[in-house]
Amino acid sequence: MTRSNKLIIAIIGLHALLLPNHATAEENVVTLHPEFGYQLQGSQGHLPVFYKQLAERLTYPYSWENWSQSNGADFDRWRSETRKRVLNYFLTPSPDAPFEPAIIGSQKRAGYTSHKVAFNLTADSRVLAYLLVPDGPGPHPAILLLHDHGAEFRIGKEKVVEPWDERQEKTQLARKWVDQYYGQRFLGDELASRGYVCLAYDALHWSDRGGAGFEGQQALNSNLLHFGMSLAGLIAHGDLRGAEFLASRPEVDSSRIAALGLSMGSFRTWQVAAMSDHIAAGMAICWMATNRGLMVPGNNQVGGDSTYTMMHPGIFNDLDYPDVASLACPKPMLFYNGLQDKLFPVKSVEEAYRKMHAVWESQGAATRLTTKLWDVPHLFSRDMQEEAFEWLKQQLR
Repeated sequence: MTRSNKLIIAIIGLHALLLPNHATAEENVVTLHPEFGYQLQGSQGHLPVFYKQLAERLTYPYSWENWSQSNGADFDRWRSETRKRVLNYFLTPSPDAPFEPAIIGSQKRAGYTSHKVAFNLTADSRVLAYLLVPDGPGPHPAILLLHDHGAEFRIGKEKVVEPWDERQEKTQLARKWVDQYYGQRFLGDELASRGYVCLAYDALHWSDRGGAGFEGQQALNSNLLHFGMSLAGLIAHGDLRGAEFLASRPEVDSSRIAALGLSMGSFRTWQVAAMSDHIAAGMAICWMATNRGLMVPGNNQVGGDSTYTMMHPGIFNDLDYPDVASLACPKPMLFYNGLQDKLFPVKSVEEAYRKMHAVWESQGAATRLTTKLWDVPHLFSRDMQEEAFEWLKQQLR
């Protein structure tokens, strides 16, 4: 081995994937021992230097494409067996408990009423939620509103429903948040005015269920793992319960419940749509790509932190993100992503879209899957909302 021998790892930067016309390829150089050739460095940019080999070895045997080649084209059996595997990756849930809801306050608004309701999400967590109920006789179609991450933990449900009878700081922060990411309007209030019951509650670690902040995400997840749980798993189990609670409400037509969310809320949306029979449709905004496309140097996912709210240990030995989302087939599902969204490389988004379309097409349900790239950054603009809400009306009519 000569002194000039080096291992060159070529890395296509995040901006190259997002904006090919302005590509700036980066190279990380890992030096080998000049005489014996062993590596003198094990990781760069939070990734092992052999991360490409790891990615190549992920074959996703429980994707519909791979599973069906080995087991036949029994889609219902695939979905049943694969759901059980995914549920195992959520790790141990908190025990269930009767919901025992109690309305603790109400505010009349134009065309609907905003209720504050406390209920047992699990036996461990009695949570405060907003339940928005349209005027007029029900039952009404309903939306499970799943808030984003955003590295902002002081608000959760307040990102999607206008808060009231709250501290001025929280109210102002919520208003600033929707101005920046939601086209200057609260999704829940907009949808309630259009005739939908809306439920929004905090995921563990946000707003009334917060406490550890940004720096505490990894520690919280580590500590939960010591109890046989995970942060992402508890959030997922909670959303399954949230869907069940919404379906139990007398104001709700339980056959017409959709899920909706931006960013982490999008991840939660396609996840609960894949795993819950209570969800009839989903609108997932700005969270879909392939694992391989995200696990590259410079991407937000490789930094840890917020990843722990969406990472189920070991799941990638079986399934990729679009494979899990495909468990929602043949339900109507809408996926939007942004061409300017630096968190999700466009090529990876398009690959995930192709994989999902192949599943819906295989089940004769091609028209029930809508995917679209918008020329926007990481947000849910009014134009996007109007198109999505029109789609929703057609699905739940």
